[in-house]
Amino acid sequence: MDLSHFDFDLPEDRIAQFPLPDRAASRMMVIDRSKNTIRHSVARRLPDELSYGDLLVLNDSRVFPARLRGEAGDGRPIEALFVRPLEKGEWILLLRPVRRVRAGTLLRFNCAGLEGEAIRPAGEGEWIVRFPGGEAIEGVLERAGEVPLPPYIRRKPVEEDRTRYQTVFAREKGSIAAPTAGLHFTEALLRDLEERGVAVARVTLHVGPGTFRPIRAGRIESHRIEPESYRIPEETARAIRRAREEGGRVVAVGTTVVRTLEGAAAEGRRVRAGSGWTDLFIRPPYEPKVVDALLTNFHLPRSTLFVLVSAFAGLDRMKSAYRAAVEAGYRFYSYGDCTLIV
Repeated sequence: MDLSHFDFDLPEDRIAQFPLPDRAASRMMVIDRSKNTIRHSVARRLPDELSYGDLLVLNDSRVFPARLRGEAGDGRPIEALFVRPLEKGEWILLLRPVRRVRAGTLLRFNCAGLEGEAIRPAGEGEWIVRFPGGEAIEGVLERAGEVPLPPYIRRKPVEEDRTRYQTVFAREKGSIAAPTAGLHFTEALLRDLEERGVAVARVTLHVGPGTFRPIRAGRIESHRIEPESYRIPEETARAIRRAREEGGRVVAVGTTVVRTLEGAAAEGRRVRAGSGWTDLFIRPPYEPKVVDALLTNFHLPRSTLFVLVSAFAGLDRMKSAYRAAVEAGYRFYSYGDCTLIV
């Protein structure tokens, strides 16, 4: 399919720049595929939309303060996103502007007292950087790093972002972007779901650059997503089997959960426990093997995430829903409102 099919108009003022004071107060558009209807609700009423025996699956990956600003070479400013560690003091860094870097370029992050040497390219905009002396980079980032807010949030991070750009159930550190569908949950909402007989399970997928890398190919079939690491606990695999056997729905909270579960599905629609890497790019036409319903945010036009929800619910339906959301004043992207596709 041509990428232009996944474009839509979005006014700049619909992009949320700050979170709401109350996580669960976000608006929630309910898209019913069987009835071909759209309804308007709020996130705290999610339990009203689910049924006894349904299984809600969360991504418990934790965002770390992965961004540092520094200098490259002869003092030119550079911004680095620390993607993930390798071995022997080496990390993969997403650098901007990357044109300022060559093999041997010294990167200095004075705010953190850190220096590294660019070794070789590792992908689009990415370099492997070696930090001599075996510094505990994760500790440095926790102390001096910025919350890696996405570029469409056009402001500098503030202290509030350290908690609000993080789900209340985050525990496995490793993401450079939040699994944002989970930002609408509070401890009270999770208790309400469980009290109503909705089971809750967890997976881990560490969000990397692949999730938000723009599609540059004219046809979406030519795009490739960079692999991201995931883990599915045995208790989650059992919970999915139990929900299916008892007639409950598997409800994914976020596109990262969809990619994790669908990527790990074996024959017979069974989900295998374990860990690994997934580069699954879900695009139309696609028949889900595991996931029955999806809670997700409103996504960028021409993005892999909008392609995924279009595969899940139908392109025409999703474009119509997004037009309705713009007209109704919904807030878009990471700190915005959400959709529930049933």
